[in-house]
Order: sequence, then C-alpha cells, then structure tokens
Amino acid sequence: MPLTDTAIRKAKPAEKPYKLTDEKGLFLLVGVKPGALYWRMKYRFAGKEKLLALGVYPEVPLKTARQKRDEARRLLDAGISVALASDCNPGTCNSSSMPFMIALAVREMRMTPAEA
Repeated sequence: MPLTDTAIRKAKPAEKPYKLTDEKGLFLLVGVKPGALYWRMKYRFAGKEKLLALGVYPEVPLKTARQKRDEARRLLDAGISVALASDCNPGTCNSSSMPFMIALAVREMRMTPAEA
C-alpha cells in the first residue's frame, strides 16, 4: 500500500532506524533522532543493488520524492546510472560523466531515450 503524508507525520523515532515503504523502491528511513526522516530509493543497476538518497522530509515532501523517484527510474530505463547523475552538476562534469550529460539533454528536450 502506498505511503501517505499522515503516516509520515505519525512516524516516531525508535531505538533502531526503520523503513516506511512506498512503492517502486521508494522508502522513508526513520532515524533514531526526532525529525530524522530520509528519503531513499533502492534500485538495481548493472546487476548490483544500490541506494539513492533523495532528500530529507519535510524539505522534500512525498509528492516531490515520488517525482524524483520517477525521474531516476526513467534514467535507469534509458541505461543511465543515477549515481553518475546525482554526483555531477552542470558545468562541472567531465568525460566520465558523459551519460549524465546525455540524460540532461534528453530531459531538457523532453525526448524519449529512443529519440536521443
């Protein structure tokens, strides 16, 4: 069942961090300190399981976290590593970050990866 904003607001810290799962790999990691709520996305790339940090709740609300998850999934579907995409900022990318530059161009032109 998808996560709701009410469930997020009711989340309380515990002795150990725990997860509130949403869907399609998105979850909220509830830390041991009050207010420690971290958006994470679990995914697989090149046969390996990976974890992507999407932000901190409430700065990143549920709707925005889902949009970031969907964008990351689009990059993964196009065969582009979201780890490269999140590590590179426009203007500071080098040749090893070329897949990210392609992803930016695709996103900016609103093209499907097949059209790129």
